Amino acid sequence: MATAVAEQVPVHTAPTLLRRAAVLGAGAMGSRIAAHLANAGVPVLLLDIVPPGNADATARSSIAKNAVAALLKAKPAAFYDASSVQLISTGNFEDDLAGLKGCDWIIEAVTEDLSIKQALLEKIAPHVSAKSIVTTNTSGLPVASIAAKMTPEFRKRWFGTHFFNPPRYMRLLEIIPTRENDPALVSAIADFADRRLGKSIVYARDTPNFIANRIGTFSMLTAVRLMQEQNLSIEEIDALTGSVIGWPRTGTFRLADMVGIDVLAHVARNFAELRGSESGAATLAPFIETMLERRWLGDKTGQGFYKKDPGAKDPKNNRLALDWRTLEYRPALRPKFPSIEMAKNAESLPERLRLVLGGDVKKDKAAAFLFPLLTAIWNYAADTLPEIADSPASDDRAMRTGFNWELGPFEMWDAAGVSETVSRMREAGLQVSPLVEAMLDSGKTSWYMEGSYGRSVYDPETATYKKVELPEGVASAARFRRVNGVVRKNAGCSLIDIGEDIALLELHSKKNAIGDDIVSMITQTLNPASECTRNFRGFVISGDASDFSVGANLMQLLLGIQEGEWDEVDMAVRAFQRMTASIKFCPRPVVAAPFNLCLGGGTEISLHAARRQPHAELYMGLVETGVGLVPGGGGTKEMALHAVDAARASSGIDPANAPVRFALSADLQDALHQRFETVAMAKVSTSAAEARGLDLLAPADQITLNRERLLLDAREAAIYLAEAGYTAPFPRTVPVPGEAVFPTLKMGIHLMRQAEYISDHDVKVATHVARILCGGSVTAGSLVSEQYLLDLERESFLSLCGERKTQERIAYTLQTGKPLRN
Repeated sequence: MATAVAEQVPVHTAPTLLRRAAVLGAGAMGSRIAAHLANAGVPVLLLDIVPPGNADATARSSIAKNAVAALLKAKPAAFYDASSVQLISTGNFEDDLAGLKGCDWIIEAVTEDLSIKQALLEKIAPHVSAKSIVTTNTSGLPVASIAAKMTPEFRKRWFGTHFFNPPRYMRLLEIIPTRENDPALVSAIADFADRRLGKSIVYARDTPNFIANRIGTFSMLTAVRLMQEQNLSIEEIDALTGSVIGWPRTGTFRLADMVGIDVLAHVARNFAELRGSESGAATLAPFIETMLERRWLGDKTGQGFYKKDPGAKDPKNNRLALDWRTLEYRPALRPKFPSIEMAKNAESLPERLRLVLGGDVKKDKAAAFLFPLLTAIWNYAADTLPEIADSPASDDRAMRTGFNWELGPFEMWDAAGVSETVSRMREAGLQVSPLVEAMLDSGKTSWYMEGSYGRSVYDPETATYKKVELPEGVASAARFRRVNGVVRKNAGCSLIDIGEDIALLELHSKKNAIGDDIVSMITQTLNPASECTRNFRGFVISGDASDFSVGANLMQLLLGIQEGEWDEVDMAVRAFQRMTASIKFCPRPVVAAPFNLCLGGGTEISLHAARRQPHAELYMGLVETGVGLVPGGGGTKEMALHAVDAARASSGIDPANAPVRFALSADLQDALHQRFETVAMAKVSTSAAEARGLDLLAPADQITLNRERLLLDAREAAIYLAEAGYTAPFPRTVPVPGEAVFPTLKMGIHLMRQAEYISDHDVKVATHVARILCGGSVTAGSLVSEQYLLDLERESFLSLCGERKTQERIAYTLQTGKPLRN
């Protein structure tokens, strides 16, 4: 990707403190921690025991080696890029402890047994550098007790770092300091984990199960208890404890199967063994104890609360659910609750919560279950707060990033209304936490307050609100909106001043689908004659939503097609192309900061930016062929230009001096073929690193590991370009191979059809892609402009819009969210 400034944006480098790391224990958790350290570019030594009775020198480290091999096959993928596996070296606890001497951070991740962990620390102590930091990944054992037998000097460098599984995807890292550790070392690890591992740091006290597991396990066990009391089914509980209350769609029991029922049982037993006062609340139901005895542990053993029916005729409907009363499996049901179905129409989680909790508990099964469940969780969070955390904000952050709750317990309570729910709790004779009673008595009616200065949280010790402090470099569009206001806005997009003379174009339509509102806002803002391009020295395109963009607004497109408004469809495509052109040729640098889903038109926006600052978790692709279309907003054109740039670099041929020779070169054919596959097969990256391999990101594009730092990292990239004297590129004219290469790509399409990899309609769509990339029906070496390639895109797009099978694909995707292969 050509940009006006070739230098790379400076990136954060690992501090000298963390040149090398080690992980002790190559189980599912330890090996994935090692993989994520490798994702951050840190060499890792992964050690485990020697297999019992194995004297064969070549097999003594087989446990660690096999774990690394498994990482390459893991789903979801453990690595951003599979090549990172080269940073992991393996060994065992008998032969390779000397390698710990060069490790700056050593993470203990062996089985959750206090005596085993203590013995391992004693064993490694002679081999650990006096400057090495040693931490434990225990999920709930007392951190200080694990190192109780170690020297005072060792204990200064010892504390807890509790990762959540899988470490690449789960953002939470609970850091558990001890009374003896050096605070500077804790801060160093916290900063590294924040910036380089992308972690959300929550400081927890050294108490059983820390914060997230403490509240999360209580939530699950309370759901189980209420299920039994109200005689509900496992499927009903999952329907009630999913997205309708802002929890993961998996619900309670499907999540338990994924995590492992034995893991949850172990955490629950920490309560019983270490917290006598809470042992009753944490008692496992008898049917779960029986499941543990039978090794029905969830996905890892093939059955738990659910299992697949191997004899099912429909592979999409093959799930069996456990009847907890009989411990027999039966076809899983899809329960429906009228109040839940109604609440799904609410636009926000607070509104959904008020709707589902507002029902009559004597008549509404959903309210009868959810009201005692959520109020019990809220009470529990308040009762345990002084013991486990320093602020309600810590509890909320832990549950959002460790259990993927949309709102933490105190945030949920605010959303439902603290005063209102407490009144109902009193009426129902339910317990109310003294902490909440004290807050209400002090005249405060919510846990949080929002102000222009930011967010404040109630402090039980002082009965006042204290500002929620954010680490330097962390910011959100919402924060800048509160502080600086909005320059201009419409229903789908806002322009916000984010400081340093940089403005943010925040996308905020539903799923950030790109419709007329976003197109017009971006085009008008970035117009060279716009007041905005005079007032700001750069722009960022991003936002706070869960996805960057799912692509163009297909509903708008389908309505136009069905009503035969072809002139309007044509105008909409032209407007989209003008928008992406305004991004590319804006006199000020435009930085796109994509994250999570960045599909179709979202990718086209990113491709036209002067620089991209993606989040590491990026699912990016030109997916239009999946709905029977071609990228029509400049995406196919940009891939053709990328092919020209790649071929010029590899061939050494100057297209300006030898256009025909260049157009017929094998280098250009190879470059076009690679990009043809990317577009025609609608390839989507599974990480930002993979997106770079698909040529959707450039070598100069830097990757942000922590989603909360993305906005300010993108702002820094825009500042860098502006201060480096950025000038916009000029529209290009390039030689294309035309009819000389088009038949070669068509032959590949034909062979795929012969092998029945694609359908007849796929052939038609892929042929359009090949035609655009080759430059249409021209002779090899013909010079074509960017506008010419855009016209080819638009012609193909409109032609395919008229195809019945394309219309069927669009309608199916809108209805199901999945592609249709017809």
